[in-house]
Amino acid sequence: MKPSQNPCPDPPSYQVHFAVITVSDTRTPENDKSGNFIKQSMINAGHLLDYYAIVKDEPDEIREQMHHLSAIADLDAIILNGGTGIAPRDTTYDAIAALLEKTLPGFGEMFRYLSWQEVGSRAIASRSEAGIYRGKLVFSLPGSSNAVKLAIEQLILPEIIHLVRQLKGLH
Repeated sequence: MKPSQNPCPDPPSYQVHFAVITVSDTRTPENDKSGNFIKQSMINAGHLLDYYAIVKDEPDEIREQMHHLSAIADLDAIILNGGTGIAPRDTTYDAIAALLEKTLPGFGEMFRYLSWQEVGSRAIASRSEAGIYRGKLVFSLPGSSNAVKLAIEQLILPEIIHLVRQLKGLH
């Protein structure tokens, strides 16, 4: 079976309620290319944006957003972008890694594999990950527009309905 073939198709009309958090010390809603790409791609796929924010790359602010979003009953998924590298100000991974109750190691592994095909060995610096926090699916992506496009188009959109439905016990 080819990787793009899905042995168990998802209901085409299923809508995922999602939030986008851009982690950046410099982005604004007007120049947030990656956050805007995530929002538009998900909406174009029929999903529903429930929340969007830009937060500073400060662990406490990131955790506060995660706690706030976990209380939104209808929210299914949280997609963060930015702060996944190894620079001193890249703290997203550190802020959410301890919060995740379950991890999806395959997401980070596949993301780095696909990134390697585009950027070579520099892919090893990515700390992208996915997991579950208080019943919400969480994806943490780099801030790079190319990396976000890769993750959304090749990993998240093809699997998000399946993952959300599985998390809710609908599979």
